[in-house]
Amino acid sequence: MSLRRRGAAAIALAAAGALSLAACGSSDSDGGKSDNGAGSKSVAQGGKDFGSAAEQTAKMGTDAKPGEFPRTIKQAMGTTTLKAAPKRVIVLDVGELDNVVSLGIKPVGYAPTEGDAALPPYLKKDAGDPQSVGTINGLNLEAINKLKPDLILGSKLRAEKQYAQLSKIAPTVFSIRPGFTWKQNYLLNAAALDKTAEAKANLAAYEAKAKKLGEDIGTEKPTITMLRYMPQFTRLYAQQSFIGTILKDTGLPRPKNQQVNDLATEVSPENINQADADWIFTGVYGDPKSTKRDTAENNPLWKNLKAVKEGHAKNVKDETWYLGLGVTAANSVLDDLRGFLVK
Repeated sequence: MSLRRRGAAAIALAAAGALSLAACGSSDSDGGKSDNGAGSKSVAQGGKDFGSAAEQTAKMGTDAKPGEFPRTIKQAMGTTTLKAAPKRVIVLDVGELDNVVSLGIKPVGYAPTEGDAALPPYLKKDAGDPQSVGTINGLNLEAINKLKPDLILGSKLRAEKQYAQLSKIAPTVFSIRPGFTWKQNYLLNAAALDKTAEAKANLAAYEAKAKKLGEDIGTEKPTITMLRYMPQFTRLYAQQSFIGTILKDTGLPRPKNQQVNDLATEVSPENINQADADWIFTGVYGDPKSTKRDTAENNPLWKNLKAVKEGHAKNVKDETWYLGLGVTAANSVLDDLRGFLVK
């Protein structure tokens, strides 16, 4: 069989093996789960490579000059060579969607979170009309193949075991994982898109905005709890999370139980007093009725928390504070924080 025919057969095999798996449980984009087993456990929360993910991602990218193609991208699964500037990009997570849209690119395909096929409202205006390619934890390889992409952007956490099939369809660039690595992921995606200068400028603007917010809040900064209700558990988000990096950039302190170098810690409704802080910002993933929010907030311990008694327990947009995972979402969070904390 010729090389060309073998390549065509490989693509057909990838398409025939299309995965449209229903996740066995919910999985948030900043979390460590890949419910269909296609992702990497080593880079999930608690995995041996979780803590070094940002440092390792920062070493990835390209030595190519602006406008230079072909270019080779060092990425989480090895190296990928792009013969020309990508024009048909598929993104496999919300973070990659935010990244490409912020760089002026309308992707042709997008894998949303489970149970929500719609584009995130904060990106909808600029994202165009990308076609669904399954979900984050249930990719549809046949749909991806039909869109004829020239670049696929995703992560090892989500789809390590599908990388070989994806890379037969189109050049594929994976970061290690989403979440606290969002800045490094942005630069990696930008390297593949020949948009590094734009990405660096956007990050610099974000960081200046975060610093200014911290200055405007003043020297007596309030402690911040990040509380999120999910179907399986309730979390206090810690330092190695998307929102954790934003709070650090603004200089906002955290209660001691959220100063750990991890994604999050779990708290039961019976121990909701562990969420105590000057301000509590709560998010809800999925259907609120499937979480234990009502149980937690009907607990007398909740009503006695300082933030609750002072009216400083606020619901925030889950889609940006927890699911956004990119510079557009980060800037939206800074705007929200300014509205709450600067008088």
